[in-house]
Amino acid sequence: MNDEILDWGIAELQRRLDDRQVSTVEVLGAYEEQIAIQEPEVEAFLALDLESAKDVARQQDGRRARGEKLGRLAGVPIALKDNLCTMAFPTTAASKILEGWVPPYDATVVERLRRDDGIMLGKTNLDEFAMGSSTENSAYKITHNPHDLERVPGGSSGGSAAAVASRMALVALGSDTGGSIRQPAALTGVVGFKPTYGRVSRYGLLAFASSLDQIGPLAGTVEDAAIVAECIMGHDPRDATSLQEGSPRLVEVLGEGVQGLRVGLVTNLLATASPQVKTGVNDAIATLVKAGATVDEITLEELEFGLAAYYVVAPAEASSNLARYDGVRYGLREPGATVEEMMIATRTKGFGPEVKRRIMLGTYALSAGYYDAFYVTAQRVRTLVRAAFSRAYTSFDLLIAPTSPTTAFRIGERSDDPVEMYRSDVCTIPSNLSGDPAISVPARTDDDGLPIGVQLLGPALSEPLLFRAASVIEEGLR
Repeated sequence: MNDEILDWGIAELQRRLDDRQVSTVEVLGAYEEQIAIQEPEVEAFLALDLESAKDVARQQDGRRARGEKLGRLAGVPIALKDNLCTMAFPTTAASKILEGWVPPYDATVVERLRRDDGIMLGKTNLDEFAMGSSTENSAYKITHNPHDLERVPGGSSGGSAAAVASRMALVALGSDTGGSIRQPAALTGVVGFKPTYGRVSRYGLLAFASSLDQIGPLAGTVEDAAIVAECIMGHDPRDATSLQEGSPRLVEVLGEGVQGLRVGLVTNLLATASPQVKTGVNDAIATLVKAGATVDEITLEELEFGLAAYYVVAPAEASSNLARYDGVRYGLREPGATVEEMMIATRTKGFGPEVKRRIMLGTYALSAGYYDAFYVTAQRVRTLVRAAFSRAYTSFDLLIAPTSPTTAFRIGERSDDPVEMYRSDVCTIPSNLSGDPAISVPARTDDDGLPIGVQLLGPALSEPLLFRAASVIEEGLR
């Protein structure tokens, strides 16, 4: 029975619960057993509280027995990336500088999941402060890819992706600054969605780069990702960048197909991919064409500068956002003879090598004499990327490209080469620079059985169209 429970998506789970074929306690028991088996090898979680989750499950069973109406996520076991503030769990961003810190409030997305009766299992591992593409930069542990434990799950939301891929959680939340939802989704064979900037509140997300960060779901299916996305989207007055738009209807459009849809294949992003990843993308294209879409090639040369621009803009914003971790107000504090010495000692011990690297890069880019040459130039390139996408969407409804140039690489393979690690995000970064939505869908596997991800990109607020096309690819490649 437990394996059967783990195979259910959200809609099937809800149906079984409503028909009394299974209890919420039994569902949680199945996931608890799976966690006991998988977590020692995968190491996806930084914090778990299964007893509290079972308490919530018992309460929901009681409410259901009394005929009360439950939310659309009732009974759904959910994992949360550990850069989302939670009153019930420590929130560390996988950094020693926040070890043991328990926030006094929940992030808006967490509030909305609880409002819809989602059951929180725990907090997942990530690259420290979401800075990385492999989940090797965590201060606490390295998460392993469930498809091959010697390989990375991607990053920075690698713990969330691995938890879903290993069926330790039905769905999870991650954050995407330069591809940190979509890239690990591709490497672990799950669905990962980054919404339009401002669609989902960032209130309660520990900031990395505020103009790029966005929260979104990772799930086993497009439908499950759509359900969670609907739950967390919508205006939030506590986030100054939150759009006034309400949550779009995504689930009801999944069966509408792609007849007449114009899709552009971004050739210069495809050129970065390995031969087997290209084959996966071509399979997805064939599926869209068979379903009635037209696919033509387009080259967006401006995107080739996106990687360089991102690694100026993001570290610059990080150097400002991470200044708050100073040993004074919360988190780690190391002793020092003066306040300045205390701050230096705290930040030296509290931050890991990658975080320090990016703080220094960002501080340099913003310093006097270099601001115009680096930061201002990078922002101009960002404007060119936005313009390139706008031009493309006059001819195409959506774009298609690889999510990651390669499948999952081995743990340690790129650790000593930061530039090669940064190239892992070359296909995902452009839509963060533009603020547009994108979704990664599994597209078969390579010869080693490693998942391949294909990415659909759309203009701002085109989420319903993205999910329609993603559903067609998922169904065609199943």
